[in-house]
Amino acid sequence: MKKQYRVKKSKEIEEILKNHRFSSNPYFTIYIKEQHETNHFRYAMSVGKKIGNAVVRNRIKRQIRAIVRNFCVVSTTDVFIIARNNILKLNFQEMERELKALFQKQKLFVKGEQNGSIFK
Repeated sequence: MKKQYRVKKSKEIEEILKNHRFSSNPYFTIYIKEQHETNHFRYAMSVGKKIGNAVVRNRIKRQIRAIVRNFCVVSTTDVFIIARNNILKLNFQEMERELKALFQKQKLFVKGEQNGSIFK
């Protein structure tokens, strides 16, 4: 994943959280902020220590990265993805389905495309 698609600064993440546009399910919470500084989609993620040790948390982060890489998302948004404790019950396909449902609920997909990637 290229650096230009990541939100890394805590100040930027706090701005996304302050926006209060969010969706959640038992496995994920996503916060959305419209932004106009860049012309591409950016995201950040958080997997808390309560979910497991570093190996488990890093595996979940890799899986979320792989899922988001396959999404064709509206280019003027910043998204902050938080994994919740119940995520350990899911396999990769279920995780993808749940995250996709949240993105669809917030209408983050480019119109007419739901499986194309913008990261190619």
